[in-house]
Amino acid sequence: MTTEDRTAEPLWRPRPERVAAARITRFHARAAADHGAPAPTGAPEADYAALHRWSVTDLEAFWRAVAGFFDVRFATEPTAVLQDPRMPGARWFPGATLNYAEHALRGPADAGDDAPPALLALDEELTERAVGWRELRHAVGALAASLRELGVRPGDRVCGYLPNVPEAVVALLASAAVGAVWTSCAPDFAARSVLDRFQQVEPVVLFAVDGYRFGGREHRRAETVAELRAGLPSLRAVVHVPLLGEAPPESALSWDEVTAGEVEPVFEQVPFDHPLWVLYSSGTTGLPKAIVQSQGGILLEHLKQLGLHLDLGPGDRLFWYTSTGWMMWNFLASSLLTGTTAVLHDGAPAQPTADVQWRVAARVRATVFGTSAAYITACAKKDVHPARDLDLSATRCVATTGSPLPPDGFRWLHEEAGADLWIASVSGGTDVCSCFAGGVPTLPVYVGELQAPCLGTDLAAWDPHGTPLIDEVGELVVGTPMPSMPVGFWNDPDGARYRESYFETYPGVWRHGDWITHTSRGGVVIHGRSDSTLNRQGVRMGSADIYEAVELLPEVAESLVIGVERPDGGYWMPLFVALAEGAVLDAALRDRIAATIRARLSPRHLPDEIVEIPGVPHTRTGKRLEVPVKRLFQGVALERAANLGAVDDPELLRFFARLAHERATVSDDRYGE
Repeated sequence: MTTEDRTAEPLWRPRPERVAAARITRFHARAAADHGAPAPTGAPEADYAALHRWSVTDLEAFWRAVAGFFDVRFATEPTAVLQDPRMPGARWFPGATLNYAEHALRGPADAGDDAPPALLALDEELTERAVGWRELRHAVGALAASLRELGVRPGDRVCGYLPNVPEAVVALLASAAVGAVWTSCAPDFAARSVLDRFQQVEPVVLFAVDGYRFGGREHRRAETVAELRAGLPSLRAVVHVPLLGEAPPESALSWDEVTAGEVEPVFEQVPFDHPLWVLYSSGTTGLPKAIVQSQGGILLEHLKQLGLHLDLGPGDRLFWYTSTGWMMWNFLASSLLTGTTAVLHDGAPAQPTADVQWRVAARVRATVFGTSAAYITACAKKDVHPARDLDLSATRCVATTGSPLPPDGFRWLHEEAGADLWIASVSGGTDVCSCFAGGVPTLPVYVGELQAPCLGTDLAAWDPHGTPLIDEVGELVVGTPMPSMPVGFWNDPDGARYRESYFETYPGVWRHGDWITHTSRGGVVIHGRSDSTLNRQGVRMGSADIYEAVELLPEVAESLVIGVERPDGGYWMPLFVALAEGAVLDAALRDRIAATIRARLSPRHLPDEIVEIPGVPHTRTGKRLEVPVKRLFQGVALERAANLGAVDDPELLRFFARLAHERATVSDDRYGE
């Protein structure tokens, strides 16, 4: 980051009335009055800095304040807030019992027939389907009763092979109501990829769709569901969800059968750390990690994140483009905790037109619209003009995640989506199902920066020796526990894999695996994954910085950069480029790419070689597969470098495997310095 960047004027600053009305402002005042937080002064930036400092130094007071502000209801009161702050193993709210689903189904106080719905679902044709709070509550009640009749008990696992539809939310909440443990995969996952996940947790009930619609086509899943049933001997029941109208397969229960009647839900009161769901790491380099998060931990963390950081509450609508195979779907479902309408869009991300996500946001009058940084970049390249073409007057915030939002993405949103639009670029992880840093409704937005570390998140950038860094690139670490940190991994009885994943580099401190800069004004810049970090002559560089520069060129559709340590002690850093239609990787384009990198970054960032590829492989949640590609060029066999079932296009990885084999000893230093 340059000095010019650090001294730049903000792109956006909230108006005083917006600051005054924000929930985080009301929370600060109450936390100061009742829990010992520093008194607000009326200077938003100083106030947030003081509130954040308090939130990570007096954890017990902060999380007690969050529970009180959002009226968290304990069936049994806790004996403490944080029994032991050591990581791993911190134990939150010992003795407390509660239920996540009970809080999600409270709804707004005036949730009558004319109230905003709990769920608003749109298919690829943008046909709407609203589910009211009473209807949702009764569906969950009926399904929870059916699960109990099937013998499902607290701690049993229930899985869903479902798209982003209301039935998936009902199944999640019914599982939580019973005290069962939910887990899901999107139906575009192949059978092997699903079994790699579900077999680890041995589910007793499977909710499975007959198919789904995507990209203008119907995708039938009867054969895949049959494979899942054969591969999951622990199943006691299968519930058929007929989105395409198919009859239930043999011995399967129908969705209508298990959700019939208007039944008030019965909520099992479970310990605070009782498992709520299992999420999975991408699984691109081996069996996915089965990450277990707790009912109470997710409840508190999501109330904080959705209610304070996204400023959501009754009457608001959250639309986040996601699938049930990504943690953002769980996050979206949790918007119910704040009385917010959850908007579910089950369709392709950019079909039938590139602006479809904007059209959904405008149509449903989304208060907050969440999407990927890649989608914003694509919209800029495809000449989309959301504010010009659509009524976005209800949308006060656009949030992005999945990868760092480049500076030009900030500028494009400001210019094309609205000058008074709050841009909340956020970064977190499946590992905590939340954000480490991101949006704060009372703070200014600076180009290229996440606004601040989130409350209750003791975020820092550390060098290899554990020294905190300011305005320098370092490892993202979290120094104190968060309630949504995993209670463990499934089938990791001694916690060895859990400790290895986060706590080996800096004992007792969470290392997430991202390179960040913690700026002197309090913001955060994300540079990419540290396990795929580029290292030129001892200078560490994030891949995201290179993508930001290279993908400004209209000829470059997408890119991938890796750094490979050579057996002779050398270092090879190729840049792979997927070109836009009609573009040619000739000498002139190579020179333009090099000139762009040199001008926007530095000569150190110049690749050793620029190689044309047919496309960039990703995880199913859209992250570029830097590490598996690097491993291929280090000589690792394809089957050991990546789990093809977790990849969006396995043929692209096979292309890289062939290329790595052909070029095992190739080195081209034309652009290296």
